[in-house]
Amino acid sequence: MHEVKAKSILSSKNGMNLYRGCSHGCIYCDSRSKCYQMQHEFEDIEVKINAVELLEDALKRKRKRCMIGTGAMTDPYIPIEIQLQHTRQCLNLIEKYGFGLSILTKSNRILRDLDILKSINEKTKCVVQITLTTFDEELCSLIEPNVSTTKDRVEVLKIMRDNGIPTIVWLCPILPFINDTEENINWILDYCEEAKVKGIICFGMGLTLREGNREYFYRALDKKFPGLKQQYIKSFGNDYEIKSKHSERLMDLFHKRCKKSGIIYDIKEIFTYLNTFEDKYESKQISLFDL
Repeated sequence: MHEVKAKSILSSKNGMNLYRGCSHGCIYCDSRSKCYQMQHEFEDIEVKINAVELLEDALKRKRKRCMIGTGAMTDPYIPIEIQLQHTRQCLNLIEKYGFGLSILTKSNRILRDLDILKSINEKTKCVVQITLTTFDEELCSLIEPNVSTTKDRVEVLKIMRDNGIPTIVWLCPILPFINDTEENINWILDYCEEAKVKGIICFGMGLTLREGNREYFYRALDKKFPGLKQQYIKSFGNDYEIKSKHSERLMDLFHKRCKKSGIIYDIKEIFTYLNTFEDKYESKQISLFDL
């Protein structure tokens, strides 16, 4: 871990990353890609020590309230968050100033902040996003070694459901020759139906590999799935987009089950929902006026 002073905290699209780098160890992580120009070792977490102050200043200056997003590049609940509590402090600010929240994680540590999430959702909109890749817990420990188990993440979804907080699942990545099976997709969709998720984001049955994360991924394959790297190289070469040979069949299965369950799967529709701010107090006032 090392500390830096950041110049700003919110992107032009109101996303924030309180940390840079990650200790989850997911073998497929795109955030390792060199295009993101990280100037330190990925596991050496960069902590933006002035993030909380920067966020408060940014929220105070905004003319219109909006959704604030976090978790796109670095999970907001990596282990050092338990000690530093930067995520919790920032959630408190989002709640205090009446903004909405869209938060993405693979950790059940998010339950620590259930009180704030509920309060945000009572005023505006809080959407919890969880990544699910495999129902197989042993496989989960191989491809995502330092995150909450799949069952623990599903439990988070159910707890959010029971507290009226909408959820979105990221069904990705689906790794060719590893988790690209009908059994896996069906199990994950069973979990999603049970948890009554609002939507599922799936960009296709495969993954992306670019300079930086490709090399790490191949080293992980050599260690955990001996011989599989050669199969990837033979099948895909240096392609950026790695597509499962079962993609068409699995996507058809995915679409049919989502339609049947009433789960949103149109990516544009989901992102529109995630980015749309709602003022529930104002909506209630309008409803009362209509009466």
